Amino acid sequence: KYMWLHKEHLYVAFLDIKVAWLGVNISLFVVYFLTFDRGEKYFYTRQILGSALPWARASAKCLNFNSMLILLPVCRNLLSFLRGSCWCCRRTMRKQLDHNLTFHKLVAYMIALHSAVHIIAHLLNFEWYNRAKQATDGDLASTLSHLHEDDGLWLNPIHSNTTTPLYVAFTTIPGITGVIITLCFILMVTSSMEFIRRNYFEVFWYTHHLFVIYFLGLVIHGIAGLVRGQTDKSLEESNPKLCAGQYTEWAQGNSTHCKVPEFQGLPAESWKWVLAPIILYAFERALRIWRSCQKVVVVKAIMHPSNVLELQLYKKGFNMEVGQYVFLNCPSIYYLEWHPFTLTSAPEEKLFSVHIRAAGDWTEALIDNFKQPNPVMPRIEVDGPFGTASEDVFQYEVAMLVGAGIGVTPFASVLKSIWYKFQHGDQGLQTKTIYFYWICRETGAFAWFRDLLASLEQEMDESGRAGMLSYHLYLTGWNSSMVGHAAVNFDRSTDMVTGLRQKTFFGRPMWSNEFSAVAAAHPRALAKTLQKYCHQHSSLDPRNVQFYFNKENF
Repeated sequence: KYMWLHKEHLYVAFLDIKVAWLGVNISLFVVYFLTFDRGEKYFYTRQILGSALPWARASAKCLNFNSMLILLPVCRNLLSFLRGSCWCCRRTMRKQLDHNLTFHKLVAYMIALHSAVHIIAHLLNFEWYNRAKQATDGDLASTLSHLHEDDGLWLNPIHSNTTTPLYVAFTTIPGITGVIITLCFILMVTSSMEFIRRNYFEVFWYTHHLFVIYFLGLVIHGIAGLVRGQTDKSLEESNPKLCAGQYTEWAQGNSTHCKVPEFQGLPAESWKWVLAPIILYAFERALRIWRSCQKVVVVKAIMHPSNVLELQLYKKGFNMEVGQYVFLNCPSIYYLEWHPFTLTSAPEEKLFSVHIRAAGDWTEALIDNFKQPNPVMPRIEVDGPFGTASEDVFQYEVAMLVGAGIGVTPFASVLKSIWYKFQHGDQGLQTKTIYFYWICRETGAFAWFRDLLASLEQEMDESGRAGMLSYHLYLTGWNSSMVGHAAVNFDRSTDMVTGLRQKTFFGRPMWSNEFSAVAAAHPRALAKTLQKYCHQHSSLDPRNVQFYFNKENF
């Protein structure tokens, strides 16, 4: 068993998706840089553009590659299928899928990097084209710029001595589409900043849909073929190694051994890279639209302390796993706005539920609606469920679950599912011990979760599994009088804050001590919690403790 785990670690390290992705980027750049920097087909093009040519073309290939990938991490149905439904997706691969949004951001950063290189290189190209066209010294670059101006076999796209690079940028298809897709990309990246996404979600939502214009511009960006290379036939009849020195004879037509070189535009290739992802994403959106149109019934709405709303919903054919999430839309608030919420119900329940905390205009409007004396049940649309790392919790003998505030919601689903498994006498449960940590700022936040923990305490005592759940509640928003009152009542059988048997801690967990304690109690356990301490407390020896970190991403 432990040797297999060791091999799995090596397999993940070798085939880590981010390492492979970076390797492909480097390989593509190097290969195409050398192709345009050394290839005979582009010898004459380099006489005008110099080293800016390979920089522009190599970065263009990397842009195509990353534009192909950028949509895949946000195809949530595809990821959910690979994570939960596909038999070939083992745990090592599922752990990679859990970082889909991180990978999405990395691809975006790579697009930004290559866009900068591509833009700078082409600005230089336009300048070199213009200089070669205006030059009167009769050198090779100037001669090439005046060949075939009337028959379409030209090399220099600038055909006037008065043209400026700025004019070319805003009057040619590559120029204007380049400007448009660059502006769209800048808006998408800047609006994705944490501050804007959290506080002005509508800005993030609208600007991110500029990806439609981005891909449309990308597809038609290269159809004009302004950057050119020598035709294959011309390369045979006028090899630059033998004929470049005869360029002074081309204008007079006196060359006897070599014909005047002819050129053609490079074919547009972006559509070949992005067509499949665009079709896949279109099917993804169609599926989500169809699924979101199915009727959802709001069975019950409960207001909890700390301004937390619980919605219990019913939808025909809705199937879920522990810790999954859905997107909710309320057309009466805003028709186009969808927000993710973790399911707090268990798969064994007929209804599914979410807990919503006021954290923005949309959630505040929804909660205010249900706070009315006789609230009108608004129409709720549901898209999902989608898979997360929490689905894997029952695959480990020991699990550490860490939640902060409303972030505890996926573990509500996990603990409820355990409670139902006890109720139905499920003896095949692989998980033997759960360490549950919940960190809250105020006492009211404990209220909505307290009943579930109390039920679990009682059920585990009656079933003889009292040691299975070890929960630790931490209150970060406290004062000295509260601590003093807790100290006076420390001998009580129940906690003064939660009413549970486990005492509430004041402050934040000392994670190093917690991990050390878990490692000592379970010397061969696999655990799930914070990444920093997972690495710190995982042994290099595969026979000893290994901590696995899974983080939920929306």
